[in-house]
Amino acid sequence: MNNTQLYPFERNRYYPKKRMSSGDFLAEQAYHNNKRRFLNGLMYGSGVVCGLSVFSLDDLSILIESGVAIDGMGREIVVDSSDVKKLSAVEGFDALKTNLVSLCLRYKEEDVHKVYAIDQSDPNAEFQYNRIREGHEFFLLDRDDVPEIFEMESEFLTRGTLLADEHYLVELVMPAIVSRGRAVKAQLVITKQSDEDVRLTYHGVLQIPAFTASDGRNEIPIDIDNLSLAANESISYDYWMTVQKTPVSETNLILKTGSASAYENERAVASPGNFTVKILLSDTKPRELVTREIGKMNLEMKNIGAQGDFIRLADLRLVRTDSAYIIEEIIESNVKHYLAAPAQEMEREDYLEYFIREGEGYSPAITSSRSYEPVEDHSDGRMQGPEVATGILEIPLGENARKGDTFYSGEIMHGLGKGNVYVEIGYEFIKDDEQIAASAKSTIYGNPDIFANEQRTVVDADTAVRVLNDKGSFIAGARLRKNVDYLVLTYRWVAIRFPAGNDLGLRDDYTGKSISPETPTIKMGTKENHYFGVRFNHMDPVSITYELTESGSGEITSDGIYTAPAKPGVYEIRIYCTDMPVVCTYAYAIVEKKGLEEIEEQGDVKVDMRNPLSGFVR
Repeated sequence: MNNTQLYPFERNRYYPKKRMSSGDFLAEQAYHNNKRRFLNGLMYGSGVVCGLSVFSLDDLSILIESGVAIDGMGREIVVDSSDVKKLSAVEGFDALKTNLVSLCLRYKEEDVHKVYAIDQSDPNAEFQYNRIREGHEFFLLDRDDVPEIFEMESEFLTRGTLLADEHYLVELVMPAIVSRGRAVKAQLVITKQSDEDVRLTYHGVLQIPAFTASDGRNEIPIDIDNLSLAANESISYDYWMTVQKTPVSETNLILKTGSASAYENERAVASPGNFTVKILLSDTKPRELVTREIGKMNLEMKNIGAQGDFIRLADLRLVRTDSAYIIEEIIESNVKHYLAAPAQEMEREDYLEYFIREGEGYSPAITSSRSYEPVEDHSDGRMQGPEVATGILEIPLGENARKGDTFYSGEIMHGLGKGNVYVEIGYEFIKDDEQIAASAKSTIYGNPDIFANEQRTVVDADTAVRVLNDKGSFIAGARLRKNVDYLVLTYRWVAIRFPAGNDLGLRDDYTGKSISPETPTIKMGTKENHYFGVRFNHMDPVSITYELTESGSGEITSDGIYTAPAKPGVYEIRIYCTDMPVVCTYAYAIVEKKGLEEIEEQGDVKVDMRNPLSGFVR
């Protein structure tokens, strides 16, 4: 199906004794499908929701991970399991003409489950297909043949040209309307327009009435020295200003008279003599300005700028000869477009904290570091049931996997935190179920031999899981009991954390309570001692327990005196309230070996400085 017209929406009108034909039922399906896809396109846009990373397995083959995407027509594309492809077997390979190609994904429907047709009015239609399976297909295009996505010109940004010739284009870009009393960014964008080796030097002073720069002045110096770019390459420089609370409704940014000079390969070039950028001033908040600009685009404008019916996953650079090819590089950066799904907002905020300093105006809505929370029975304040997490893992086999070989997955975070967690894995597969005339997904946990008569496609392998209690993760392993032709085994994992210890007690209110080490990080020598004192925040002093998070990292007493090991390294100490383990913190010891002279002065070892190695044993 390639439905490009999703509206106007029409649905069935039902009335007593209405005769329904296949066309009526198709209209019912089309109404719900088109309404959902219409909203997908408006609310989310086009791109990758999750997964779909592309990796090179060898010089000829690629691995495409499972994932979900939405195409430009709002259709969901689900790749439910990772796929290994030999590049020459992907559609479009034989038509490639260049060494830079794009791997693309598109929606595909397939008629499945043939059944006997009751209606024999058509003698050629003895059988019909009972289902339509929504699937996908991968294909290749020369990068130059990928259609350009047309985007409507926005009125939100205004720009002025500082320099334009056959080699370079220098523009100043910023919002056309700004908010009084707020910060705003002006961006200097430099684009190389030729493939000649030309270096650019540009100097000028931008005068900014109604704005103040970071130094409090009404000027911004622009200094670009000996810049070299490749053809069609762009670079940008950001200049932040504050909009003054002035009653004027508009202002202009101009170049200071006589300040502008431009050189290309030390040869002077002419720049526009009368540079002016007109800016409107408003009391409207920035968020409202942005929301209004985005929302005012009408439906016709959105349709003109609609995305295509496929998703670019990666660009592949090939080395080709007349009879062979090699995958030289896989490029995903600036190729794959990810969608910001609301379900990922908590994780997104947690990650953004690594890039935003405190006090910069961003405050996460939720500060929990746990991905999964136990369900509580509020009637008596006790925990109700265990915490559970699940997911899909892959164990790569590579080529020539044989009976008796053992393979392992990578380290997988189960999200239930540190401690005792039970993890089980089962082989997941899809088979056609004749009883329901459709495909059914099954997972086998334990010995697959028991179901050997029912399913011949199950990989016969012994599996085990190693849970890393101190890290909150696990590693899965599989030993083949028979030879297989697969490159990757896919398993469903389930992790369960049962309440234990104080978790079974009455619920307490830990809001605002925390502890912190007086010295979070200490540098010390091997075998030295240090006391890790603790501060109590918004709580009375209580009993404290200290523990090392890994073996061989030294010793620590019950009162917090740490003795460094003989081996240099960075070691972690967990500190928590004995009766409230959920209130905890961490300290770190950076252990270094001391210099020879300092060690000798402390009497730890006698060293002959004429032979510095005499005091050490290899």
